[in-house]
Amino acid sequence: MKLADAVAFFGHQVHICRFREAGTLLRWMGDDLRGKKVLDVAGGDGYWAGRARRRGALAVSLDLARSKMLYGKTLAHAPALIEGDALALPFADASFDAVLSVCAIEHFTDGARSLAEMARVLKPGGELFLSADVLSRADAWPKLRDAHKAKYHVQHTYTHRSLGELMGEHGLEMVTYSYQFRTAAAERLYLSLSAYGGRVGFNAAAPLVPLVALADRRAPNERGSIVLVRARKRP
Repeated sequence: MKLADAVAFFGHQVHICRFREAGTLLRWMGDDLRGKKVLDVAGGDGYWAGRARRRGALAVSLDLARSKMLYGKTLAHAPALIEGDALALPFADASFDAVLSVCAIEHFTDGARSLAEMARVLKPGGELFLSADVLSRADAWPKLRDAHKAKYHVQHTYTHRSLGELMGEHGLEMVTYSYQFRTAAAERLYLSLSAYGGRVGFNAAAPLVPLVALADRRAPNERGSIVLVRARKRP
C-alpha cells in the first residue's frame, strides 16, 4: 500500500462515523458495479468514489477543492476527478447509474438545487445514495450545536422526511433510510467530538464505533445526528 493510500485509509475509514456511514451507502449500492457509471458529489479527494471503482464502476468524483483532487490523483484506485460545482453539475442529463454524496448537502447554500442537479444527471431507474446532518437533539446543547455548525460551515440540516419531500419534487422515490447516532448519549458524543475534538477526535474515537452501532440497533430509527437515504429515480 502506498503512503498516500495509507493516509487516506486512516483519514476516511479510521473515524467515529465515516466508515460506517459511507460503508452503508456503498453496501446499498452493491458489490458488483461493473459497467455502471457512478458520480460522487463533493467527493473531496475521491476516496469513496475510488471504492466504487474497485467494485468495477466507471467512477467520477466532483469537488471544488483542487488541492484535495490533486492529492486524490496519487491514490491507487483514483476515480476521474473533476473540478465543479454541486449546484451546477457539468454533466448531461441521465449520465449516471448512481449518484453518491456523503454528508455534503448540509454545507450547500441551496440544498434543493443540489438535489435537483443530482436527480437530473441520474438515468431513469438510477439511484441516489446520500447522507446528511440531522442533529435531531442539537437544541438541547446550543453551544455544541453552534460550534459544530460554525466549524463545518453547516448551512442546513435535514431529516428523511424533508429529504423525501425535496426528492419527490425531482422525480425521486425514497427506497430506504437509516439514522446514525440515534440515542441522546451518542448524539452528544458526536457533537462534542465535532466541537472540541476535530478530525483528530473523530479518528481517536473510532474504537467506539461498535458501541454506537449497537446502541443504534436498539434505538428507534426515527432521529439521530446523521441520516442516510437511498432513493430511486422514477422511469
